[in-house]
Amino acid sequence: MEPGKYLQVAVVGVGGVGTQVVEQLIANPIYGFQLVALTSSKRMLQSTKDFCINPLAWKDALNASETPVDLSAVKSTLQELVKQGEKAVFIDNTSSQDVAEMYPALLSVGINVVTPNKKAFSGEVGLYQGIVQASKSGRYLHESTVGAGLPIISTLRDLVETGDKVVKIEGVFSGTMSYIFNNFSSVEGSDESFSSIVKGARAQGYTEPNPADDLNGADVARKLTILARIIPELKDGQGNFPLLHGYQSVETTSLIQDAPASAVSNGDEFMKWLPEQDAHFASMREQAANEGSVLRYVGVVDVKNKVVKAELAKYPKTHPFATSLGGSDNIIMFHTERYGKRPLIVQGAGAGNDVTAMGVVSDILKLIRP
Repeated sequence: MEPGKYLQVAVVGVGGVGTQVVEQLIANPIYGFQLVALTSSKRMLQSTKDFCINPLAWKDALNASETPVDLSAVKSTLQELVKQGEKAVFIDNTSSQDVAEMYPALLSVGINVVTPNKKAFSGEVGLYQGIVQASKSGRYLHESTVGAGLPIISTLRDLVETGDKVVKIEGVFSGTMSYIFNNFSSVEGSDESFSSIVKGARAQGYTEPNPADDLNGADVARKLTILARIIPELKDGQGNFPLLHGYQSVETTSLIQDAPASAVSNGDEFMKWLPEQDAHFASMREQAANEGSVLRYVGVVDVKNKVVKAELAKYPKTHPFATSLGGSDNIIMFHTERYGKRPLIVQGAGAGNDVTAMGVVSDILKLIRP
């Protein structure tokens, strides 16, 4: 096989998103790739001199494998391929901090990294700096960490790299929060209780198994951190990235700050506790309605005032955040010098295995295209 003809691909994590990533790659005959390794949480499958992974039978082969997961072996395999002149990519479909911490070592030896895992880009600044420094040897692409398949990160990078100045980014970044408040505080009005809507969202799979993990605002804070670190004007005088401690440095309004520890740690216990908050949320909804507004959980990166926050806010019923959203849509507004009077808006499904995988695969294709 001619060196460099095919992208050498290792897929770490083949759950809902990971499976879709592999299937979308297989379904795209335009660009060539070679499956080098596949890992689930329990087992691993690797190509060798005597064995090549069949893309059309990968599930059965992985399920039959008795090889335990060894990511250092995956790294070694990819590194050897890079030495032979191949282009290689490590695709992390997990939400693991341990896997995220491998990125600098992977990049430094020329292995590209593509991932929807937010941990590396939204945590302590040291890991993020390590990734940026190591990217001189390999590329890291993480479009799907914000907005799933929506072009949020690429749009921001295009604005920045073409010399536009970002004034503010604001949006509904959580599909879960979007669904909940689109139904709880609609333009038409609603009498349904907050806990009832959360219960329905959970039943339909819009929330984490424990909705507390959505309602604490941490997911939105992580996405804001990822975007903020791309904006040059938010760096300090020494050129250091903002938000030293990542998402924990974001001003975040938790909707469950009064929840007992037992509820925070157990989804069923949380749902038993949540009705106690119905009167509080109903009062907020009524106040917003009396002002001609709706409630939306939003994220804001205010570059001018150097404020990054995630909060429950009121928006007029004529605002796009009130009128344009449906289901679990995300909507993000970029206010810049060029887009001053009318912000640049990106909107669409911001959650789901298929659209998240699309964001991952689109990044992979960026590595293949000449």
